[in-house]
Amino acid sequence: MGDLIRLLPDHVANQIAAGEVVQRPASMVKELLENSVDAGAGRIILVVKDAGRSLVQVTDDGRGMSMMDARMCFERHATSKIRVAHDLQAVRTKGFRGEALASIAAIAQVELKTRPHADEVGTRVLIEGSRLVAQEPVACPPGTTLAVRNLFFNTPARRQFLKSDQVEMKHVLDEFQRVALAHPEIAFQLTHNGQEVHQLPAAQGQTPGALLRQRVVHLFGRRYDERLVPVEESAGDLHITGFVGKPEFARRSRGEQFFFVNQRFIRSSYLEHAVRAAFEELVARDQYPSWFLYIDLDPARIDINIHPTKTEIKFRDDRSVYAIVHAAVRRALGRFNVAPSIDFEPEPALLAASMPSTPGPAAKAWRPQDLGMAPPPVPSGWQRLFDLPDAPAVDSPTDSPLVMPSREHEGPPGARPVFQLHGTYILAQVRSGVVVVDQQRARERIVYEQALRTLEQGAGHSQQQLFPRNVELSPGDHALLTQVLPELRALGFDLEPLGGRTIVVNGMPAEAADEDPVALLESFLEQLQLEQGTLRNARHTALARSMARSLAPRSTRKLENAEMHELIDRLFACEMPYVTPSGRPTLLTFTLDELNERFGN
Repeated sequence: MGDLIRLLPDHVANQIAAGEVVQRPASMVKELLENSVDAGAGRIILVVKDAGRSLVQVTDDGRGMSMMDARMCFERHATSKIRVAHDLQAVRTKGFRGEALASIAAIAQVELKTRPHADEVGTRVLIEGSRLVAQEPVACPPGTTLAVRNLFFNTPARRQFLKSDQVEMKHVLDEFQRVALAHPEIAFQLTHNGQEVHQLPAAQGQTPGALLRQRVVHLFGRRYDERLVPVEESAGDLHITGFVGKPEFARRSRGEQFFFVNQRFIRSSYLEHAVRAAFEELVARDQYPSWFLYIDLDPARIDINIHPTKTEIKFRDDRSVYAIVHAAVRRALGRFNVAPSIDFEPEPALLAASMPSTPGPAAKAWRPQDLGMAPPPVPSGWQRLFDLPDAPAVDSPTDSPLVMPSREHEGPPGARPVFQLHGTYILAQVRSGVVVVDQQRARERIVYEQALRTLEQGAGHSQQQLFPRNVELSPGDHALLTQVLPELRALGFDLEPLGGRTIVVNGMPAEAADEDPVALLESFLEQLQLEQGTLRNARHTALARSMARSLAPRSTRKLENAEMHELIDRLFACEMPYVTPSGRPTLLTFTLDELNERFGN
């Protein structure tokens, strides 16, 4: 029997290793940016084309490399970060395994130009699929420029597994943000397809907290300045700095949750639990507060050599770290008085019984017909549901557990009596018993169906703003808005890109004319983030559902009798009045037989 085991050629071994290190263009972005940071760069420029498929180029003003180093850096396990295994206990650099550049060069066309500051001439190295094509002197500025073209050109099967440009670019943005947040002292620039996405100056400040705050604001927008609560705690050689978001700005979608250990972004469900526990009773379970937390401790107390991506680490004493993180966040929230106040306001019904009523300004009614198109006709015949039997006379309002509407607020002649319960539900007597309508869910169904019709017609009416508003969006929100901008305009949003991540709101949908444009746009984009998976297959449905949830918030405002009638009329004009777009019931019916059974009659 012949020998079967043999050594793989280097180029094959590199392609296999690349499967762990380079999973998508964003993986290259992470590795190249971190190399520039380790080189002592003060300014880093990232250029991306076609979400990284065609080009990922990183230019820095770091130390540069000699001619020998420029060639050696593409060999497997070639590194300048460690010499012996014991050095792993004191690693503070981003890279140390010596795998990234060899893996990238195995599956792409790589061009390196580098020059140390002390040299007059630099070096150019060209590698394709682990094969050295050229190495020659070149005139170039001090520092390093590394361009990666045609990712997976020699492994087309892997290229087919890449997602759309929008998805891949979102991953690139995520990696860029993580490195930029870890190093606010470095200036960063990001360009995609010739358009500037980020221009981040080096943060200036006297304290680490001031530097971090500037970088967060530059990345995510000026509105974050008022949302951040400082966190600072020390216990021995472990120091925690950073910020958490105020509870009222928590979102239903994950987004701005960042942990850094020794200036390295990490993922840790264990630490996430510590932060979420600190926010207990401050935010709902299905909402996520933002946090930017930086942990600094002795490198000997952690193990980062777990996975090639180096985003997973182990703590020698994880329980202590958990306790300190939890206590630091909890103390910060308490110190800045963001704990919720207790509402002692009595029920409106009790106030009405004990205080004389005084006329006040009438609240603007929610009018679904204010949409840019005429409401559909109410289908005939459904009113028979509300045909009423003869009801016994009521001597006075106090004889009934429900407060009857006054004569001046009654609906049209012959209209059925309706009642509002706790500012949330509408009760109406029907032939077979009683129906209970959830006001917020009814509005959601109405807005959803009208938004769908508006999108299909592509001609939503816009209410122009007296004073246009500028809205600065986060990178993720801006990318999402750009993706669906034609549909937003069809819904009635008059939006104009101003440059960078700033959007000018010139007009709003007619039904949202009285809404705050900034708050509504943020809420709408948050709902769209939750619908990302649906956007690809049912774009109009996802947009209409997001519109409905944004424009139909739960409200406990007292409705006039005519408003309640109108809401019920518009609900039953819908094609599917009984459930919300997400399948939750909009109304419940209780028959007389059910009531009699409960009472034992």
